[in-house]
Amino acid sequence: MKQQEKAKKKHSPWAWIPTLYFAEGIPYVVAMTVSVIMYKRLGISNTDIALYTSWLYLPWVIKPFWSPFVDLIKTKRWWIITMQLLIGAGLAGVAFLIPTPFYFQATLAVFWLLAFSSATHDIAADGFYMLALDSNQQSFFVGIRSTFYRLAMIVGQGILIILAGSLEVATGTEPLKINIQSSNTTQTEFIANAPILRDSTTTEPTFFAYPSNLVLSTQNISQKKLAEVKEFAKTENVKNGFIQLENSIEQTNSDEKVSWWSKNIANPLADFIRRNFAEEKQQTVVSGDVGNAGIITVTLNRKPEEGKEMVLNSRFSGGDKSISLIGGERLVFNETNWDKPAYLVVQLDKKLNTEVSSTFTATSGNLRLAWSITFYVLAGFFLLVFIYHRFVLPHPASDVTKNHAPSDILREFGLTFKSFFQKKGIWIAIAFMLLYRLGEAMLVKMASPFLLDGRDVGGLGLTTGQVGFVYGTVGVISLTLGGIVGGIAASRKGLKYWLWPMALSITLPHLAFLYLSWFMPENMFLINLAVAFEQFGYGFGFTAYMLYLIYFSDGKHKTAHYAICTGFMALGMMLPGMIAGWIQELIGYNHFFIFVMICAIPTLAVIPFLKVDKSFGRK
Repeated sequence: MKQQEKAKKKHSPWAWIPTLYFAEGIPYVVAMTVSVIMYKRLGISNTDIALYTSWLYLPWVIKPFWSPFVDLIKTKRWWIITMQLLIGAGLAGVAFLIPTPFYFQATLAVFWLLAFSSATHDIAADGFYMLALDSNQQSFFVGIRSTFYRLAMIVGQGILIILAGSLEVATGTEPLKINIQSSNTTQTEFIANAPILRDSTTTEPTFFAYPSNLVLSTQNISQKKLAEVKEFAKTENVKNGFIQLENSIEQTNSDEKVSWWSKNIANPLADFIRRNFAEEKQQTVVSGDVGNAGIITVTLNRKPEEGKEMVLNSRFSGGDKSISLIGGERLVFNETNWDKPAYLVVQLDKKLNTEVSSTFTATSGNLRLAWSITFYVLAGFFLLVFIYHRFVLPHPASDVTKNHAPSDILREFGLTFKSFFQKKGIWIAIAFMLLYRLGEAMLVKMASPFLLDGRDVGGLGLTTGQVGFVYGTVGVISLTLGGIVGGIAASRKGLKYWLWPMALSITLPHLAFLYLSWFMPENMFLINLAVAFEQFGYGFGFTAYMLYLIYFSDGKHKTAHYAICTGFMALGMMLPGMIAGWIQELIGYNHFFIFVMICAIPTLAVIPFLKVDKSFGRK
């Protein structure tokens, strides 16, 4: 009786569908993208970021194996409410653990539990959608749910990252302004031992630069002289720990006994790749001079708190872009090196022959505090979502616990899997599911680290906030538009007609990142345009992938078979992503994006073998 009364007291679908699918998207983007950017900002190596965050795909890979038990145990509504509470607790757990010394391992464990809860939430939410709405409502709201899921992508990858970037700046010291001027008359001397400035009157940690106003001659210098300046700054920064070796778990265990796998497989393979495919790092002496370069000494006046680090990030902030920062963009000060000088290197464009000026701003935020606050904000949001849905989600009469015997469930489960692998063309279909996004699986793990890394290591040196706007806002909007255009196109001509164009669309636009790594533009419009181009192509090309999964799943057990297909879809992202960071660190960003382009070959090679009905997908 009570259940019937609840069923009659219905809220409009508008009251819960937008919030439900917005809540579905947030934990996914946090596990897949936000975690990557956070770990990069906290100094984790690309190898470890790609390897360990790729494991977060696993709950979505194995989702088909436990989805039947979500049907068997409790109602869909119960699963939704419970998982939202667990996701909120997981986000709070991440926030709590970030300031700890063992944060990397601890937060990874919580992220995995969060990913498991998110995948379970997906199963329950999609099932609840079908139970709470009739067929007409399902058709009407399918676009609404997709829109709010995409909006969650924008908020997670964009607004959330911009918030973290703002907190990084707000939680730090007073920004340090450095002015650089070019001169046609002044002769600049390379000062190797600049004075160390201190100010004992200030009680807060403060950074000082010498000189704070550097004047560089427009007279060009030799390649050898530039190499000497850069080598001096880099050697001193590394020696004193300002430029840290990337925080790799493998490196921390370097003194331990080498395993059989590392000795006989991993290390020889790494040496072979590095020897034959890595970017040339040493300076190549060529004829002709280069733009003049100078060094700026940066010092800290007070010792940081025990166990605390102060990360100084320097960025171009205004003036003429003929002056650039080519070394020391990210410097780490701690209790052991605070009383030593760190060095920045700036350089003039060799074609510059006029007197101009530029300003660089160095900011030092409490990165762990900034990211901890960000995750506490997310946790608070999910607590509100949990409370809201606790009262607003309807109680469909059909959403009841099923009383099937476990043996019946397991038998049906086995028959479903057996029938899936007996489908005609199964192995070609699996190859397509695993290989279609091979290049994208590699690129997506390294896109944010590439945008964040300094130019001295081949990155673009963007701030956290800039990455939130470029990749998380412009990129996601372009991705969404690409998907919309792809859906319209496929409905007019069908999947078979668009299969080749969409396969080319999901692979060839990776050239945008190859362009960025080759020319390394500083113009934000060009960077945004390149990322938008790549993401639009991905969105357009991904349409064919999703349509093929629907096409291949058709039949007696189409819901269960589609779930299995999505498992292979997640596996196709997980496995390549695990080695993406390792490959990038071996060969450098530029050669890595060339490798991503080569990954288009397996994607395109499987297309001719696919059998698709000409009429499938047409309106």
